[in-house]
Amino acid sequence: MKTIGKIFWGFYLIVFFLPLAILATMLTALTTIVMCGIGNHRIWGYIPGKYWSKIMCALAFVTVKVKGNEYLNPNQSYIFAANHQSLYDVFLIYGWIGFSFKWIMKKELRKIPFVGPACKAAGHIFMDRENPIKALHSIENAKKILTQGVSLAIFPEGSRTRTGNIGKFKRGAFQIAKDVQLPIVPVTIDGGYTIMPFSRIYPVPGKLTLTIHPPVSFSPASHDEELKMIDNIRNTIITGLS
Repeated sequence: MKTIGKIFWGFYLIVFFLPLAILATMLTALTTIVMCGIGNHRIWGYIPGKYWSKIMCALAFVTVKVKGNEYLNPNQSYIFAANHQSLYDVFLIYGWIGFSFKWIMKKELRKIPFVGPACKAAGHIFMDRENPIKALHSIENAKKILTQGVSLAIFPEGSRTRTGNIGKFKRGAFQIAKDVQLPIVPVTIDGGYTIMPFSRIYPVPGKLTLTIHPPVSFSPASHDEELKMIDNIRNTIITGLS
């Protein structure tokens, strides 16, 4: 952005974006917490977040393009595995994937005001990566959710990229897919690193592209084959980057 543009954008962020984003987040969280307690958990754990995500993108003047949703069967549960470029990745998947799902997320997110309690109420799964026993318990909870006809979404890298490049994939999501015999859908997020990289605390206008690749049946016969399949899925995601 040029200097005048930066000044204008900074003014907009402080006066309009930040107050409206906080308000939208609070209302979404409270709606999720209350309605998940008294209503349909599957609906209210997903719909408020879907529209919150669309609002957050609109407030930041972020446009979205979706490719490949014809590969998905609305009657099938999936494990969506996506690269992780920025905080806006969450809004992109929540708002445009078109499936009711639960996140597998790091336990630190539980501490975020409003968002953490809402995620807990919605049934999202917190993963303690430093405690193998608790991590295993989280994986078992994820398996139970999948048997109820709900999909899962995960960032196999475990955290946002610091460089814009895709990091090494962890095996957790793939172990779940192997155990419950459900297909993995590779998902490419492109544009997030430009809109809000790890080093910046605010977004800028831009374009996000969500590319949904054909589902992959994940049933490796050996450890070596499993590692090869994980690498193939990672490479598939890379092909969707510009």
